[in-house]
Amino acid sequence: QVQLVESGGGLVQTGDSLRLSCAASGRTFGSYIMGWFRQAPGKEREFVAAINWRGGSTYYADSLKGRFIISRDNAKNTVYLQMNSLKPEDTAVYYCAAREGIALVRGEYGYDYWGQGTQVTVSS
Repeated sequence: QVQLVESGGGLVQTGDSLRLSCAASGRTFGSYIMGWFRQAPGKEREFVAAINWRGGSTYYADSLKGRFIISRDNAKNTVYLQMNSLKPEDTAVYYCAAREGIALVRGEYGYDYWGQGTQVTVSS
C-alpha cells in the first residue's frame, strides 16, 4: 500500500506559477505509476498528468500540455506538478494518485490510491 499527502496549494494570481508536491509513504513508491487529477467546483474530477515509475514517460491532458509539468524523485518518494501561467480556470482541488502496473492511464478508476487533495485558487 501507499499513502499520499499533497502540499503546495494556495492562492495565486493569473500568470503565476505554483509547484505541487505529493509525498508518498511505502517502500515501493518507485514501482507505481503516479498521476495528478483536479476537481473544480461543480465539475467532475479530471485527469491532469501521469508519469511512469522511472520518470521517462509522461502523459498530459491535451489542454494542459506545455503549461504543466509532472516529475518525480523516487529517492524522496515525491511526485511534483509544476504549474505555469496559471489561469482562473485552473482553480480546483488537485489530487495525487498512484496505480500499480505499467500503463499511463487517464481514467480515475485506473488508480488505486489517492491523496486528500490540495486547493489551488487562481485570482483574476
